[in-house]
Amino acid sequence: MNASPSHCATSSISEVELRIATRGSALARWQADHVASLLAARGHHDVTLVVIETTADRRLDVPIDAMGGKGVFVKEIQAAVLDGRADVAVHSAKDLPAVTPRELVIAAVPERADPRDVLVGTRLAALAPGAHIATGSIRRQVQLRAARPDLRFSGLRGNIATRLTRVGEFDAIVMAKAALDRLGLTPDVVDVLDVTVMLPQVGQGALAIECRSDDHARREILAGIDHHLSRRAVETERSFLTELGGDCDLPAGAYATVDTDDGVIARGLLASRDGTTVLYETMHGSDPYDLGRALARALVARGGASLGRS
Repeated sequence: MNASPSHCATSSISEVELRIATRGSALARWQADHVASLLAARGHHDVTLVVIETTADRRLDVPIDAMGGKGVFVKEIQAAVLDGRADVAVHSAKDLPAVTPRELVIAAVPERADPRDVLVGTRLAALAPGAHIATGSIRRQVQLRAARPDLRFSGLRGNIATRLTRVGEFDAIVMAKAALDRLGLTPDVVDVLDVTVMLPQVGQGALAIECRSDDHARREILAGIDHHLSRRAVETERSFLTELGGDCDLPAGAYATVDTDDGVIARGLLASRDGTTVLYETMHGSDPYDLGRALARALVARGGASLGRS
């Protein structure tokens, strides 16, 4: 009696259309195609890409901080889902603000790629005194400056390929390892920075897949490509950022891992914008949301509250 309705429900879900909103860069397209392949492996083949050119992609002359922070990469992608032009949005989790529209939900976090940062062009130990490093990330700058106060920094924007063409203009540039891995790029000199040297951005290396909160059919489909361990780690890190105040404008980072007992170990960073104060804290817990919040509060209590905003 129950077999027929269950079969019908499965068939109808497999036939649901999935229009994926994505930015048009090579990396964003790779990420959307990767999600499409994960869905296809589970029998969902009616998947198309809806490419959105964002303001942040057009205005490469303006620093991200000046445009309103990392959320500039995702708001127009989210808008496509909210107004019905697309059904699903695929984001780099590190670009997703801690506070997102109530009408949207993160329906899946696939298995995370390598979260670490890399130095391209020269190894960290080989950097000459006063070396010139290119990165638009204040988080990366303050951590490198803490290790090497003599380093000089310049901003750098553009897609991955564009940034790599400018390696020769600087002693080194800083990038996410996952970006190089996903695009199959192998620069001559790549120094992978351990998380004890460079704590990653919240969600770095992970993808966050959003759909409308009331779209139960697509939420069910996307749940099939959710990776439990990656999701627990990313939820911990995002909870940390939320507790700091959503889009905290101080340099902040967090990295969480899940142990064999499904507990979570998380390390957080909070620093002053000039890098004169860099605070770290490590904590362990069982609930991602509670742990992320506790980690943020611990850093604030240790002096984060006096770092100020600029």
